[in-house]
Amino acid sequence: MDNLSVQKFCDVNLDDPFFDSLKSGYIEFSDWFKRKSDEQALVLYSDARQIEGFLYCKFESGPGDDTVPLLPDTKHMKVGTFKFNPMGTRRGDRYLKKIFDYAFKKDVNDIYVTVFGKQHEYLVELFSKYGFEYYANKTTSNGVEHVLLRCLNKSQGDVNKDYPLVHTTGNRKFLLAIKPFYHTKLFPDSILNTESTNIVRDISHSNSIHKIYICSMKQVMEMQRGDIIVMYRMKDSNGPAEYTAVATSLCVVEKVHTLDQYRNEDEFVRECVKFSVFDEMELRCIYREKKYTYIINFTYNVALPKRPIRQKLADEVGLLREDRWGCLELSDTQFNKILTISDVNKKFIKF
Repeated sequence: MDNLSVQKFCDVNLDDPFFDSLKSGYIEFSDWFKRKSDEQALVLYSDARQIEGFLYCKFESGPGDDTVPLLPDTKHMKVGTFKFNPMGTRRGDRYLKKIFDYAFKKDVNDIYVTVFGKQHEYLVELFSKYGFEYYANKTTSNGVEHVLLRCLNKSQGDVNKDYPLVHTTGNRKFLLAIKPFYHTKLFPDSILNTESTNIVRDISHSNSIHKIYICSMKQVMEMQRGDIIVMYRMKDSNGPAEYTAVATSLCVVEKVHTLDQYRNEDEFVRECVKFSVFDEMELRCIYREKKYTYIINFTYNVALPKRPIRQKLADEVGLLREDRWGCLELSDTQFNKILTISDVNKKFIKF
């Protein structure tokens, strides 16, 4: 996401019009903001340096004393301030992914947020989609807020509500190849150190937790909802595949289908344009030419901390160099070796 940075509160302009609604909704907001001067927030700026989004999280433990009923006696991450200006580019998804990444990094048991239901209907809908449930009320001088809680140890049996957890038991695993140019656009948190960040824009297919992959490989139709994908960024111009092709991310399949399942071209474009790397004109060409007919919808769950190159995937994981690595099924042993080599936080993985 362009112009997204971590800043201390004292370096953020409280007089920016972005904060006007927060000031009117919370009478103590300005004083609270100034007290947080040395703490950090995730701030999104427009090209004109106007604030477009703001995220602040804090860490707590125990049941507290200001909700009815009280919070669980656990370690919490509270989403203290969360606001962004909607632009039709699924910014909310990108911020929510950051919230989960931060929570898992800090090893908390749950995440909670307080919202005024009627005033923040979009936020309630967004959090509920990803497993947050109404848990309690909190009464302050500003009114009664709803407490939405997501327990990170609880599985709800749904790809979205369990996001970003990756369930391994009973689900097949696949390696799926993608060209470097498309990889960078689709997976902004998995960008390589050698790549320019200029290609990653504040656009929907970059921001979204949900992705669409369109291809001509019939084997992808073997995938089912809940199956796991290891994204494999193909070689680039910086060297041979042994050293520049690399596994980068873990994703979870939502569904697979074919081009002919769309009623018409307009429906295909409408359903795919916000989640794939192709623009409207490219999608219309794909629909008319019928060259790429297989489509995967999946969630972008984990950017691998360490990204094994093709050499390691062959020598240490056991993938065969003579196989075609376009869409390749992985054994449980091979998948677990990738997890170990990649140093994935085990809290993301449910065995």
